[in-house]
Amino acid sequence: MNKNTVLAWATFIMILVGLSLIALGAFRYDDVAGWGFAAVGIGFFAIAWVFNALKGRV
Repeated sequence: MNKNTVLAWATFIMILVGLSLIALGAFRYDDVAGWGFAAVGIGFFAIAWVFNALKGRV
């Protein structure tokens, strides 16, 4: 595996974790904790976006 493949897998895993955190916030927790889970899930999307942008440049 080269560095681009590692970044692609990291992006894919972070998108899955972000989706699961947003789903937890939306469907499991109805109070203020749900907003926190959703915010962290959006943060995972932002980091995955950076990883995707780094492919081919590192």
